[in-house]
Amino acid sequence: MTVNILQHGLVAEAQGTAPGRGRLAGRRILVVGGGQLTFGMEGAPMGNGRAISVLCGREGASVAVADVNGDAAAETAGLVTSEGGTAFPLTADATDETSVQQMIEAAVKQFGGLDGLVVNVGMGRGQGLEQTSVTEWDWVFALNVRAHFLSCKYALPVLEPGSAITLTSSTAAVLPSTTEIPAYVASKAALSGLCLYVAKEAAPKGIRVNLVVPGLIDTALGRLATMVRPERAQTPIPLGRQGTAWEVAYATVFLLSHEASYITGQSIVVDGGLSTVR
Repeated sequence: MTVNILQHGLVAEAQGTAPGRGRLAGRRILVVGGGQLTFGMEGAPMGNGRAISVLCGREGASVAVADVNGDAAAETAGLVTSEGGTAFPLTADATDETSVQQMIEAAVKQFGGLDGLVVNVGMGRGQGLEQTSVTEWDWVFALNVRAHFLSCKYALPVLEPGSAITLTSSTAAVLPSTTEIPAYVASKAALSGLCLYVAKEAAPKGIRVNLVVPGLIDTALGRLATMVRPERAQTPIPLGRQGTAWEVAYATVFLLSHEASYITGQSIVVDGGLSTVR
């Protein structure tokens, strides 16, 4: 049985309380999907996109926070600046080509260039093959794959040599038993191929492209998924608990930083051993 995250001792990094170490000093990062979904939950835990944005700022980067919800983007940017960082919000629809192009242009204009791109958007709709409509399938692929494609398409030409891109997938791509949404499984699996292709095109410019693959993470979206599918809470995770958004953020920051200067076309799985150890 999975141990409740609040009953398990967490290091400062997993709680989001560790101080910054300057790992992204001088970098200019655009986080697509940096807002926060709460689904009306009181005291909703930190989401992946917001944790990534805040941690990038804490580690010394200037952060452009983009989200389809402008208020959520502004709130995240405010969290970054409240810690003494530099951030500004952008309202953008990551599935719309014109909106993505304008988003990239605005970030470049604000910072005078970009050194990093994080694409952290994704959602599921439908229930099983029979009950998933074509409309739901296409909506999921637009958000989970097209958004990543468009962001890479328009960011790659303007990213500086030595920059890094991280895309966000899910262990659902390799463990379809964790969900009943086929469009989600298939779309997240597609990101592996997209990551490899973009890494190939980016390599001659000295730009690295990698994939972060979260498992069961204690976010508002994760809690909603558990409400819909209660058995999800009983998933036997080897490390005994669900992860935190901060743990996803630290993996992302590592790949963005110069610490990962010789890593590209790879996937870092953040799942407490769920996909490999159990």
